[in-house]
Amino acid sequence: MADRLMAFCGRYHPHFQVVTRNVSVPAGHYFCGLFQAPKKNMERMEEAVLGADYEQVQHFLSESPWSYQAVMKQVAQEADRLLGGRSDSSLLIDESGFTKKGTRSVAVARQYNGRLGKIDNCQVGVFATLCRGSAVCPVGVRLYLPTEWTQDAARCHDAGVPVAERSHRTKQVLALELVQEARQQGLRFNWVQGDGAYGHDLKFCQALADQEERFVVGVHKTQRIYLEDPRPEIPAQAGPRGRRPSRLQAQVPAITVEKWRRQQPTAAWQPLALRDSTKGLLEVEILHQWVWVWDGQSPHARRWRLVVQREAATQSEYKYALSNAGPEVGWETVARQHGQRYWIERAFEDGKGQVGLGDYQVRGWLAWHHHMAMVMMAMLFLVEERLRHGPQLPLLSCTDVVELLCFALPQRKTSGAELLRQMRVRHAKRQASIEAARRAQEIRRAARTPSKARPRSD
Repeated sequence: MADRLMAFCGRYHPHFQVVTRNVSVPAGHYFCGLFQAPKKNMERMEEAVLGADYEQVQHFLSESPWSYQAVMKQVAQEADRLLGGRSDSSLLIDESGFTKKGTRSVAVARQYNGRLGKIDNCQVGVFATLCRGSAVCPVGVRLYLPTEWTQDAARCHDAGVPVAERSHRTKQVLALELVQEARQQGLRFNWVQGDGAYGHDLKFCQALADQEERFVVGVHKTQRIYLEDPRPEIPAQAGPRGRRPSRLQAQVPAITVEKWRRQQPTAAWQPLALRDSTKGLLEVEILHQWVWVWDGQSPHARRWRLVVQREAATQSEYKYALSNAGPEVGWETVARQHGQRYWIERAFEDGKGQVGLGDYQVRGWLAWHHHMAMVMMAMLFLVEERLRHGPQLPLLSCTDVVELLCFALPQRKTSGAELLRQMRVRHAKRQASIEAARRAQEIRRAARTPSKARPRSD
C-alpha cells in the first residue's frame, strides 16, 4: 500500500514543478503527513514523516506558486473515472465550518458553523463531492467570504485574496459555480443534491432547472407550496382611485410543507428500505406529491415533486425535499437519492478525522486552498483503495486504510535522542512566539502612551 501511495503522489508531480524550483519532495512529505501525523499540522508532520523539514513544508504550503486549481481539476477527473457515469452518480453540495480563533485567518467571521450547530468564529467552505453508492470524493471547493471581508480591501489584501474573488457571493451562488465547473470539466453525474440551506433558495433551484440539471434538494418545514397551479396574475384595479396594482398574485392559497404533511392520512405513507447500517436495515416511510412552487416574482410557477421522509421505527425526524425529476423517475428513486446526502456528511467526518481537513494552521488564501487541494488528493486515494479492495474487504473503511498506511510508511525513529530533539524544536518555536507577542504588546503600549514634552532650553 505504501508503494501505491507513492505512485499515486507521483501522478501529481508535474503540478509541483514551478518556475523557480521543484517542490515535489515537500509535497510528498505533506501528503504523507496527512496520513501519518497524529495531528495534521506541519509541526507534527515534521516529527512523524521521515525526511520532512518544517521550513520546506511551510514554504510549500504558504508561499510556493503551484496551482491548486490544476491539482483539484486532476482529482475531479480521476474521481469521475471511478464514480461518474452511473445512473446513481450524483454531485452533492454542502458546506463545512472550521473553528478558528482571532481575526486574521482568511474569511474568518462570526457565522453559522454547521458542525457545531451554532454561530461561531469560523471559516466556511462550500464543497462539491462526487458520489456513487457509499463512495464519495470531493471534486471542488469555494471559500465563503462574508461581507465584512469583501467590504474591507486592506484586509483582503493582507490575506492574499485575489482581486477577482473579493466580490460577495452567497453560498448558493458558490454552489452554482461548483456545479457549472464540474460540467465544464466533463464530470458525469445525473443528480445534484443539497440540504435545506440551498433548497430554501428558490433561485438556486430554478437556476439548476434552467441549466437542465436534475436535482433533489432539502427544504425547510416552512417551505410554501401550492397544491394546484397558482396562475400568477396582476389583479385588476379595484376602483378608479388609487395605485394600479403591479405585483403578481397567486390565484390559490399556499400551504407549508409541514402543514400539508400533517393533513395526510397514515395510509399515505409508503415504506422504503434505504440501506444497510450497523444497526440493521435503515427503513423509512415516504410521502410523495406533485406540487407547484412559486417565488412570488416569476410569471409562472414550477411543478416539482415533494418528498417527505420519516423514520419508520419512531415515525419522527421529518425531512422535506423538492425535486424536478420527471414522471419517468419513480418516487422510490427520488427518495433514495435524497438519502444519499448521508454520504457527504460521512465524507466530512473522514476528511476531518483521518486526513486533516480542518487541522491546518495557515492564515492566507493561497495556503488554505493549497491545503484543501492536498486533502482532496488524500481523500481520492482513500476512495481508490476502498474500491480496489472492495471485492475482498467490502467493509474496509477510511480509518482502516489510514491505519494500514501508518504501519507501512517509513517514520522517523522514536529514540530518546529524537524525542528530545523534537521537544527542543517545539520549545524554541513556542519561545519565539512568546517573544514576538511580547514585542507586539510593547509596541501597542508605546503607541497608546503619549510621550512627555521635552523641556525647552533657552
